[in-house]
Amino acid sequence: MQACIAMNDREFGLFQRFIHDAAGISLAPSKKSLVGGRLARRVQQCAAGNYAEYFRLLESGTAPEEVQTAIDLLTTNETYFFREAQHFERLREHANAASARQGVCRVWSAACSSGEEPYSIAMVLAESLGAGPWEVVGTDISRRVLEAATRGLYPIERGRHIPHGYLQRYCLKGINSQQGTLLVHKSLRDRVLFMQANLNESLPHLGMFDVIFLRNVMIYFNDETKRGVVERVLSLLKPGGHLYIGHSETLNGLDVPAVPLAPSVYLRA
Repeated sequence: MQACIAMNDREFGLFQRFIHDAAGISLAPSKKSLVGGRLARRVQQCAAGNYAEYFRLLESGTAPEEVQTAIDLLTTNETYFFREAQHFERLREHANAASARQGVCRVWSAACSSGEEPYSIAMVLAESLGAGPWEVVGTDISRRVLEAATRGLYPIERGRHIPHGYLQRYCLKGINSQQGTLLVHKSLRDRVLFMQANLNESLPHLGMFDVIFLRNVMIYFNDETKRGVVERVLSLLKPGGHLYIGHSETLNGLDVPAVPLAPSVYLRA
């Protein structure tokens, strides 16, 4: 099969159901060409005659690794360092308050993609708390992006929003064969734990957190799925802790134990 062959409506419906069942994601009809483009190479590499045959392979139960690959391809989202910078200013205030209390500050990036968000969090905590008691956990449904996150190696243009001082202290500029890249410093990488987690299922044992980032992921969920995800996430947020969501998202109408504190910031009741 050639990558240019279009996915038909019936085939798109199969993958709408597949990714909703796997990750709770609702794909709009406008995403058909995107889904076809992301899966085309795998259809060819698996010697499937068309998208429907590839779907039958996924459903057969004989190729669990291919199921994970398809999930990875359909859940990868755009991210970059210090996205929605106001949240990191507020995180800095939270970290400074934790320093004054001399308590452990634990932060969870609940849909961390390729790691830019948890490393941005780690830079803020390292700046405020130094070698003190702080922890960052990053989770995602995609193994592929978690592997990239663990490496901490990025195209240098991804660092354009990193404050200059942070860039100097916490990143290394690639030279020779690594020219055009930046590497998050090992001292910072060692402070971030990456784990696989599906927010649409029971969560692994992660402990309780002072701050949780759940940003730019709920836009893919219907209201029922969104409520379940937020309830699971809030169960790991300490009372008085902060939940950050994307600026285009809201918890309005979900009836969950969180009250607005600022635009896209909620307080755990």
